[in-house]
Amino acid sequence: MEKTNGKQTIQDIFDLADVRINGNRPWDIQVRNVSFYERVLAGGSLALGETYMDGWWDCEALDQFFYKIMDARLDKKAKKSKQILWAILKAKITNAQSRSKAYEIGKWHYDIGNDIFSIMLDKGMNYSCGYWNKAGTLDKAQEAKLDLICRKTGLKPGMKVLDIGCGWGGFAKYAAEKYDVRVLGITVSKEQTEFARKFCKGLPVEIKLQDYRKLKEKFDRIISIGMFEHVGSRNYRTYMKVVHRCLASDGLFLLHTIAGNSSVSSTDPWINKYIFPNSMLPSAKQITSAAEGIFVLEDWHSFGQYYDKTLMTWYGKFTKNWDKIKDTYDQRFYRMWTYYLLSCAGSFRSRRNQLWQIVFSKKGIQGGYQSIRE
Repeated sequence: MEKTNGKQTIQDIFDLADVRINGNRPWDIQVRNVSFYERVLAGGSLALGETYMDGWWDCEALDQFFYKIMDARLDKKAKKSKQILWAILKAKITNAQSRSKAYEIGKWHYDIGNDIFSIMLDKGMNYSCGYWNKAGTLDKAQEAKLDLICRKTGLKPGMKVLDIGCGWGGFAKYAAEKYDVRVLGITVSKEQTEFARKFCKGLPVEIKLQDYRKLKEKFDRIISIGMFEHVGSRNYRTYMKVVHRCLASDGLFLLHTIAGNSSVSSTDPWINKYIFPNSMLPSAKQITSAAEGIFVLEDWHSFGQYYDKTLMTWYGKFTKNWDKIKDTYDQRFYRMWTYYLLSCAGSFRSRRNQLWQIVFSKKGIQGGYQSIRE
């Protein structure tokens, strides 16, 4: 009887998003284990993800399911679980992004194996939103994004550029080859460090395994692509001070980051446990507050709508090439990665998540900054 009541309770919640349990539409979920209901009621979003990984439920179009529930703001309407409350409390009393924990995300996520990222990403190994404004392929969308960044920051031959969170070296390689600049890239991932050094071999590019807080030297331009999500609200101000310390007086700083519509101090419990530990998405208020009195805001470009397409393309490549790596990863990992990519796609589609490129200067550009979108 309890399981039946649990099913009805969840169905009542899903009704707000036009999702049916065991329905026949692509976004309806198919429950394989009746224990699903009580487990999700007790464990919230963490249990929803774990039960999917365990094969307790399926959905033909998981991205559409997440779009539906996020567009309906079910997280605001459903009662918060103990796991969510604990994550909020933990974020308030600890600094999950302290120096001692800076390398955890590298070991947990980026060091799981370059093979999975190589089958999923573009040829430049760019693990961030592509710019699909006029691009028809993932490779073109990522090249367009990199070129947009180079032009927004006015890169010129001989400039010294810092890439905070350089990943596998995609931006560093592109900027060095196309704009004849020298690049220092830093990352907290050993796998990325080794790959990026080989990827950029022969170019004026140096890759270091290093936390951003240790940076001291000066640069003409500073770029950060998809790294600020790992900084943490307690460290936003420190991050801005470090960038200011390292930026030349007439330099430009471009921040490319996923963001949220509200200020938070924690992340989704499932994402925190399985995908990006100690991560959180900044809000516009948190970014501007951290930069206030340190930088002049020159430009703010929002194109989060393109992350939906980027994620769906990554998912398509991941599933198409799964056979190449399935002997290394098990089926539970496959379901976890599927859940991760498609839930994020649904989140961007519902505009719950944003993607911003923000350009800062130290003193303001004389005559004004010329915004670039094409």
